[in-house]
Amino acid sequence: MKALRIEATGSLDKLALVDLPNPKPAEGEVLVRIAASGLNTSDVSNVLGKHPYTTLPRTPGRDFSGVVVEGPPDLLGKSVWGTGKEFGFTRDGSHAEFITAPANGVALKPDSLSFSQAAACGVPLTTAWSALERCGAGKGCRLFVIGAAGGVGSAAVTLARWLGAEVVGAVRKSEHAAALEAQGVRSVLLREGETIAASAKAQLGKGFDVVFDTSGARLAEAVLLLAPYGRAAIIVAHGDGSVNVPVRNLYRSAGSIVGVNSLLFGPAECAKILTRVQPAFDAGQLTPPTGIEERPLARGAETYGELSRGARVKFVFVN
Repeated sequence: MKALRIEATGSLDKLALVDLPNPKPAEGEVLVRIAASGLNTSDVSNVLGKHPYTTLPRTPGRDFSGVVVEGPPDLLGKSVWGTGKEFGFTRDGSHAEFITAPANGVALKPDSLSFSQAAACGVPLTTAWSALERCGAGKGCRLFVIGAAGGVGSAAVTLARWLGAEVVGAVRKSEHAAALEAQGVRSVLLREGETIAASAKAQLGKGFDVVFDTSGARLAEAVLLLAPYGRAAIIVAHGDGSVNVPVRNLYRSAGSIVGVNSLLFGPAECAKILTRVQPAFDAGQLTPPTGIEERPLARGAETYGELSRGARVKFVFVN
């Protein structure tokens, strides 16, 4: 099979397209012929050597969709999707033509999603789900999503609305604000030189039960937006990870900060989430991911490079 491969980390130059034997599933595993696999920033940082637990040599990639070609009879021939913390780090990942996975680590793919759409969901959707679940962003919750046009942000918006939350999204571009409004989601357009807190309070007038900062750069402002007993969720930190937080505002609101790390979720845990949302996609209650750009594996190193330089599209490798 064709696969992207690293023998060492530290540079994207280490990534190469190679020929490997097809993997053999162990007892309790499935072999999936991959139709599509998503590319995430954690895949890039993995190749760059920023995850010391990665074992080498390794095929990177966490998210995938495809068809089961070996495994338990009830899964044979079924279209599935999956993701999880081991893929690409401690077991071979999805940027290949085949992948083995625990049988309980794949879920049936929604019929309404293409293979590329399903492969684009994994990390963003499971990350958003975990943040919303841990923050109690269910029915009646007022949720503010910073970076609502991004992968995790857009997943959070559609999931939270399905769960019954009242959602407002903060975006930087007028076309993204218009897209949210078209879905019936109130938006806050962030203007140059103006803080989120100022923009949101001017337009909305009160605090939020949950503020989800998907950007990793707005935690201090997220705290300022909290209603009493509110929760601020964050998924990434820039630079050295140090952030100045307005602690006085935090304790006066009896608020809390919730860190969310998708690299704590194994395939079986992720498959439970994917199984939970599968009927909602097929019922049209959840919005499929958009902004997908398909690439062949042969353009793998090039595509990794584009994402590392800040490309704002969702890359998906197709076989």
